[in-house]
Amino acid sequence: MPILEKSFSPEKYTAMYSVDEKFDGLRLDQFIKEYLPSFSREIIKKKIKSLDVCIVGRPSPNRPSSKVYYQEKVEVQIVKTNHEDELWRGDKLKLETAPKVIFENDLMTVVGKPAFMSTHPTGKHLFNCVTVYLESELKRKTYSVHRLDRETSGLLIQGKNPESSRVLTDFFEKSRVKKAYFFISKIKPNEAKKDNFIAKERLDSTNEGLKRVYIDWHPFDSSLGKSAETKFKVLFKNKKYALGLAFPKTGRQHQIRVHAMIHGYPLLGDKLYLGSFKMFQRFKDGLANDEDHDLMEIPRHALHAVGLKIPDLKEVPFLHCPLPSDLNDWIKNNLSIDPSELDEVIKKELHEAFSFPIK
Repeated sequence: MPILEKSFSPEKYTAMYSVDEKFDGLRLDQFIKEYLPSFSREIIKKKIKSLDVCIVGRPSPNRPSSKVYYQEKVEVQIVKTNHEDELWRGDKLKLETAPKVIFENDLMTVVGKPAFMSTHPTGKHLFNCVTVYLESELKRKTYSVHRLDRETSGLLIQGKNPESSRVLTDFFEKSRVKKAYFFISKIKPNEAKKDNFIAKERLDSTNEGLKRVYIDWHPFDSSLGKSAETKFKVLFKNKKYALGLAFPKTGRQHQIRVHAMIHGYPLLGDKLYLGSFKMFQRFKDGLANDEDHDLMEIPRHALHAVGLKIPDLKEVPFLHCPLPSDLNDWIKNNLSIDPSELDEVIKKELHEAFSFPIK
């Protein structure tokens, strides 16, 4: 389904689509469902009736049952409403919507991404996104180099032009970037046997449909899955919780979260790997119960991209993003650790870890 043009702002998304030959004669609501799979048919029908969806060149209003034909144009407008709201125990969360610029030069803009902000528009998350925010603020296009899960906070690099984006993306794809993540985990006493270890379990998703978001794992010497490697260092530990750093060598989907879970350190707030796919779905559908909330303890998984180093770019310094307030508050309230002292410990660990050359 070729897109002819699209525009984003923090409050409105507009797209113009051309009808492919394979969609010739399809109902309008079915055509829109192809491009907005996360929206229900009922929501799509309401958008058609409210003129947010129209077939260009035809009298308005169109009907959900109206047929679209090859090479016609369909315009879609989505105004920001409440479909990106995040709830916790029935209450709407107050989200941070302005990423802070950590570093900038001619090649890149590095920001500290808040939790619950997408890297770029996808699915129903079209407005609270790093690219949308930066392009609205800077009045120029920005290019995604890598991505963070929506709930993960921390360092995110955006290229300033297509060429720098290609170069930077190549560094990530060839494991030429040193990355460090801070995590808070619960502890499975019989499985969390080591404080310093390297996880090499292979990862993939063998599931279909909605469950494809859940990543499976296989032993490191298996022929199944894709190779993955994460080094872990626990900085603090008691009987229930651990604070630590994860250094991923590869960049597989959910890599740190799955590796941590395998070795007895499931991340606090991780609805998939501390919880289950069914629990993840309950949260997604707004059906989570008190027991679900009690197990998670916090609204999002406790993972923060705290450090980055690109050895091939000597002009780019060691990049550090302090822990966000939600994780700091939980640590202070539950572990009686001074966040400023913890930040100094983290920076010391990162300087030591990043001083070694990439193997």
